Amino acid sequence: MLAGDTARSCAELELPVVFVTLLSRAGYFRQEIDAEGRQIEHPDWWEPERWCAPLNAMVAVDIEQKPVWIRPWLYIHSCPHGEQIPILLLDTQLDQNVEQDRVLTHYLYGGDETYRLKQETVLGIGGIRILRALGFDLHTYHLNEGHAALLTLDLLNRWRIPLQDLAPGEPPYDIAEVRSRCVFTTHTPVDTGHDRFSYEVLDRLLPDFVDLDTLKHLAGDDRLNMTRLALNLSDYVNGVATRHAQTTEHMFPGYRIHAITNGVHVGTWTHPAFAKLYDENFPQWQHEPEILVRALQLSEEAIWECHRRAKQDLVELVRASVGADLDPDIVILGFARRMTGYKRPLLLFEDPGRLTALAGQHPFQVVMAGKAHPRDDAGKEAVRRLHELLRDLRGKLTCVFLPDYDMQIAAAMVSGCDLWLNTPLPPLEASGTSGMKAALNGVINLSILDGWWIEACVEGVTGWSIGHDGGAEAEQRHAGALYDKLERTVLPLYYENPAQWRWMMKQAIGNIAYYFNSQRMMRRYASEAYLR
Repeated sequence: MLAGDTARSCAELELPVVFVTLLSRAGYFRQEIDAEGRQIEHPDWWEPERWCAPLNAMVAVDIEQKPVWIRPWLYIHSCPHGEQIPILLLDTQLDQNVEQDRVLTHYLYGGDETYRLKQETVLGIGGIRILRALGFDLHTYHLNEGHAALLTLDLLNRWRIPLQDLAPGEPPYDIAEVRSRCVFTTHTPVDTGHDRFSYEVLDRLLPDFVDLDTLKHLAGDDRLNMTRLALNLSDYVNGVATRHAQTTEHMFPGYRIHAITNGVHVGTWTHPAFAKLYDENFPQWQHEPEILVRALQLSEEAIWECHRRAKQDLVELVRASVGADLDPDIVILGFARRMTGYKRPLLLFEDPGRLTALAGQHPFQVVMAGKAHPRDDAGKEAVRRLHELLRDLRGKLTCVFLPDYDMQIAAAMVSGCDLWLNTPLPPLEASGTSGMKAALNGVINLSILDGWWIEACVEGVTGWSIGHDGGAEAEQRHAGALYDKLERTVLPLYYENPAQWRWMMKQAIGNIAYYFNSQRMMRRYASEAYLR
């Protein structure tokens, strides 16, 4: 989602950018929930020819001492005013390849260590060779996560120092030149999110590709750490929120980590009713979202009418998807994100007795969605346990889970809920963007102080915090703090002071949407990272 929003803003800002990724024919996965509430994954196959055009170009990368051929597909994204940017999707399903290599670009996050390193070779080394073959004249390479870090090895070989010019003990590469061409964004403070590979596997797949002593100096003595490789060969490194940059500096001491907080594409995630309201009052809002600060001048009645339409659309989607009837007069609490341990999808249900008592005092409804990674057993167990809790709460609390979370469901939820809940375990939320999308539509955030929300939360104005910032002791009390905030502040305000609630909706738009958008994000990347 973030990459898509980035591409849209690059086109609208007319930035000279080309995107490179793998084709991923099998998609991520389609999520089915069985009768016991267990997640079942199915490949989500798609047909590239419906969206993209195969280009008449191929390059080869020698992997395990045989060529693996790569062909790019081209998708051209056009923005509303006609500017276009190219997106290249790399494909190895070619007759020139042996069967096991044809599926290298099929599965996102698939396979074992060898499969993953082959994929990252195709992406990093194959990707840069495709760009050269197609005639792109590029100076700056922006690596998003360490998955593309092998690109730097190709650059090292391109900028070798002649033997006669080498001083004793110096690496045989112009490392400064390579660094000047690379920008690296790390997106996760979770240690398991950083790829590491054994040098034995690397030597088997890419024998003698680069000087091993130099590589170990750059990427770690014991294992090839893709994040550390990118850190050492990038002149500009950033995290995706201010707190995330601080966390990354603790994870990787000695590196300067800048902060460019993520944003969302306003034209994509704004409900049509709100888009019409913004068009009528701020015609340039999609190109210059900072003008949304003037939403503070809009009437609460106009904002509430737009929200009422968005809420009705969510009610209808829920009815069509799972057959449940929501009451548009009762507050809807939304929670949708990747189902994994540190996101704590079960925190709201930690004390079912208190939760149902709270619903009896101040009625509310819950709509949830999200996929657990196929290899995240704890996340999949959370999905199962969540469905078990929903069965137990039937008749006491209206709570629904929408399966197969996708953009359509996301757009309906971030615009149609009244309250957006986020409960990560600090400091493991790098940024988070769903709450930004909610704020675009006047939906108020209730969130743990982590990621982007530390920057956006003005208590009682733009939304509310759960607990306080920092401390393991506070983490143990987050469930209680969540119930307290719902019981004493949030729900009474909705029912007893609707004028103040609608005022906060306006504050959310005017104080969040104007800043936490991908136009601002890409302007900062362009000025601070790309034009150095």
